[in-house]
Order: sequence, then structure tokens, then C-alpha cells
Amino acid sequence: MGYSEIKPHPALQLYIDAYWISENTAKTVQQIMILPDGCVDIIFNLEDDYQSESGTILMKSGAVHFVGTMMRHKMYRIIGKTKMLGIRFKPAAFFYFFKFPPLSEFTDQNIELKTTMLPTIHHIDEHTQGHLDNFFLNRLSAPKYPILPIINEIRNQHGLIKVNELAKTYFTTNRQLERHFQNSVGVSPKEFIRLVRYQFTYHKIKNNTAGKCLATIAFESGYYDHAHLTNEIKKFTGSAPSQL
Repeated sequence: MGYSEIKPHPALQLYIDAYWISENTAKTVQQIMILPDGCVDIIFNLEDDYQSESGTILMKSGAVHFVGTMMRHKMYRIIGKTKMLGIRFKPAAFFYFFKFPPLSEFTDQNIELKTTMLPTIHHIDEHTQGHLDNFFLNRLSAPKYPILPIINEIRNQHGLIKVNELAKTYFTTNRQLERHFQNSVGVSPKEFIRLVRYQFTYHKIKNNTAGKCLATIAFESGYYDHAHLTNEIKKFTGSAPSQL
């Protein structure tokens, strides 16, 4: 299983996290775990039907799918030859390029898209990055209610911030924040804060070179106690902190 990422043009990097390529040429079963990251993706299937070990077709050959914001992990057991090209948009950045229904309609969903609104991609070569860059640079336009500064504030604070504080800082109301987040991110501000805090804590646990106990990590990450941390990690990853 091969996986690689390409950074987009510098002018796009505030909005697009990466172009990514996932390829499998083996006929053996591949187990794939996908964890929530707050992003949404457009995915081009450039090879055979993408199917599970049981034979269920997850994405037809040549199809393009939109994957909404994930709030829970997903595990797939895939078989066959596959090649995917993905565009991963940073939280709240999708609407800088597309007019779309509220993303709350697609949370934890995977839907097929019409290719008329997308760049034409039939294969990957040395011109693919330039083709994607040109497409998105030409479409780049700020939405009516941009909330990227609020997203960045939450991430800079590692999710250790309250919705009330955000509303006061950005001269808005909790209700308006709720509406903008449901539209542009797909989840409420409170849920997004939880997601960001989980990501921060997940990396602290994975890189715990100092040997801190989970109770200490829980306190540093804003959880009530060890049990609260464990429940949140399990919600997003399906595993206990000790299994990461």
C-alpha cells in the first residue's frame, strides 16, 4: 500500500491541506483505518472498483466522491488494485471554491459527485499538481461568512476554549456561530472544539516520550479526569489510549 502527499500552490495552502495519492497493486486484503481530522475530501477513483473484502463496492471505477466531516473512525478491509487521488480541504475552507448545501447534511457521509463541477482527472502524471493548482486558483473566492480565523483560533488553543469566549472575541453570538459552523464545517462549534482537543491529546499520547501518566495528560488537555479522556479517545478512534 503506497501513500503520498503533495502540498498545493502556496496561495492555496491556507485552504487545501494536501493533494494525496493512495495506491495498492497487491491482491491481498488491506486494512485501512481512517480517523476524524475535521477536513472534507474530494476523491477520484482512478482504477478498478474500490471494494471491500466482502465484495461491497464502495466507489465505482472512474467515480468522484465527496467525504464529509468525520466525527467517528472508520475501518475498511479493501481488496484489489486501487488508485485514489484526493484533495483534502482544511476545516471551513471548502466554500472558498464551491457553492454547496450546508456541510451538516454530509457529516460522516460519503456521496458521489457530478464531475461537471470538478477538474478533469483521468490519470496522474507530472502535470497533475499544476492542473489542480490552476483549477483551484481560478475558483478561489472568499465566502460570504468566512470563519477560518475562528477555526485557527480553536486550533491554536488546542481546543481549550469555550464557545462563549469565541463569540465574544469575534463579536458574534452563539447562535450565529452554530449556524456558520454547521454550514461551513458540518458540525457545531462545540463538537469541533472536542475534535480539535482530541487531535491535540492523541498526538500527546502518541509522542509521550516523557512517560507522563494518562491522568496528567488528561489534566493538561482539559479533560475532567482519566475516564473522560479515555471516553473521548475511544469515541474518535475506537481504541483506548493505552492501545494507541
